[in-house]
Amino acid sequence: MPSPQQARAQASAITSGKGAPEAEAAPAHQLRALFDRPRLSPGQRRIAQYLIEHITEAAFLPITELADRVGVSQPSVTRFAAAVGFSGYPALREKLQAIALGTLAGGPATAEEDRGNELQAAVDAEIENLENLRRDLADPAQVVEIGRRLSQSAPLTVLGLRISASLAEYFAYAARRIHPDVRLVTRGGSVAYDALLQAREAGGTWVLAFSLPRHAQETLAAVRLARGAGLRVALINDLAFGPLAEEADVTFATGMGSRLVFDSYAAPGVMAAALLQAMTDADPERTQARLEAYEQISDQHQFFLRD
Repeated sequence: MPSPQQARAQASAITSGKGAPEAEAAPAHQLRALFDRPRLSPGQRRIAQYLIEHITEAAFLPITELADRVGVSQPSVTRFAAAVGFSGYPALREKLQAIALGTLAGGPATAEEDRGNELQAAVDAEIENLENLRRDLADPAQVVEIGRRLSQSAPLTVLGLRISASLAEYFAYAARRIHPDVRLVTRGGSVAYDALLQAREAGGTWVLAFSLPRHAQETLAAVRLARGAGLRVALINDLAFGPLAEEADVTFATGMGSRLVFDSYAAPGVMAAALLQAMTDADPERTQARLEAYEQISDQHQFFLRD
C-alpha cells in the first residue's frame, strides 16, 4: 500500500494530466547528476544517498523529518541544498517532487536502476575517471619529465596530509625501493615545516604532494612553505585550477570517485604508479641495483610469504 506522501503524489500526477517525457532519464540517474558534486562532505553524501534510495517518499518530507531519517541536523539539510545549487530546502524539495511525480505518473522508473545498483554506479564513475586519465596520458612527456626530476631530487619529499596520507604512504613505500632518500610527511603544521626545510637544506629540489578532497588548509600552507624554501612542487589532486594548483609547479589533475559517502581514488592511484614508473625509467641502472639488493634482503629475512 502506498504511503500518504506517495498517494498524494499519484493523485497530483493523475489530475495534472501530465506524464513524464518519454526520453526522460530514470530518477536515480537524474538525482546522481543533480548531486554529483565532488565537494560534498560525507554527511551531505548521506543525505544524497537517502534521497536517491527513497525519492518517491523523501521528496515530500518536511525538513525536520528528512533530517531525522538521515540522522543529521536541519542546518545540515539546508547546507546540503545550497551545496547542490539551490537557494534552500524548499527549492530543492520542489525539484525532488518534480522527479518523484514523473516516476509515480508512469515515467521511466527503473530502466537505469535495472542495469546496476549504487555500488555499480560508483564503479562506473571510476571507470570514466580512468578513461579520462588514459586520454590524458596519450602524451606521456610531462609524466616522463617529472618522473626524471623526482628521481634526481635527493632527498625526495612526499607530502600527504589527512586523508591524502594513504596515497602518499603508498608512493613513498614504493619509491624507497628505487630511490636512496625518500622522506614522507604526513603531519602538518610545524612538523611539516621542519621536514620541508630540512629536505631543502639536505639538497632536495622537489616535493610530490597529494591533495585529495576535502582539501586541507594545512596542505596549502605546506606547499607555500616548500615553494618559499626553494623547493619545486608536483601536485596530484582533482582540480586543475584553484589555490593549490596555482602554488604548484606542475599539477596532475585526476578524477576522484564521489558517488559513495567517502571518496574513492582509482585514478590518483594509477597516476601515482605512472610517476613511479617514470622514476624507474629515469635511472634504470640504479633501479635495477636497488631492486636486486632489496630482493636479497627480503629473502634473507623472509619478509614475505612464499606463494
